[in-house]
Amino acid sequence: MYFVTFAITNWVVLFIRNECKEIVLNSIRFCQEDKDLEVYAWIMMTSHLHLIIGSKGNALSNIMSNLKSHSSEMLHIAIAKNTNESRREWLLPMYRTEGEKHHNKFQFWQAERHPIALITAKIACQKLVYIHKNPVEAGFVKYTNA
Repeated sequence: MYFVTFAITNWVVLFIRNECKEIVLNSIRFCQEDKDLEVYAWIMMTSHLHLIIGSKGNALSNIMSNLKSHSSEMLHIAIAKNTNESRREWLLPMYRTEGEKHHNKFQFWQAERHPIALITAKIACQKLVYIHKNPVEAGFVKYTNA
């Protein structure tokens, strides 16, 4: 099992839009159904998500690449088509500029990946508690039962 964080480039608050949240959730579901992704815990915040994940067989690095690539492409399309997205005029150029730095045409997710191997029960428990407390620390909820 691994603890991973996917953060939006420049920590832009984007997951306040239901369409954007659904795109990411659908990408995760697809990877669960077709790519052997196992999701043990997760939280989606306004600009990032944390997951505790594993794989039934496929290389986790390939699954994560597929997840990030597919969701990035779908989010790019959604932002470009959404005439109600007031930030579209600066979001799209920002993601293109960021993509050029990484030899991509578009960079939605931050390039850094620092998965943390959950090699002991203590580390796994720490990360699970962190996931549960993230919305509390952000002020979205008052407490968690974790």
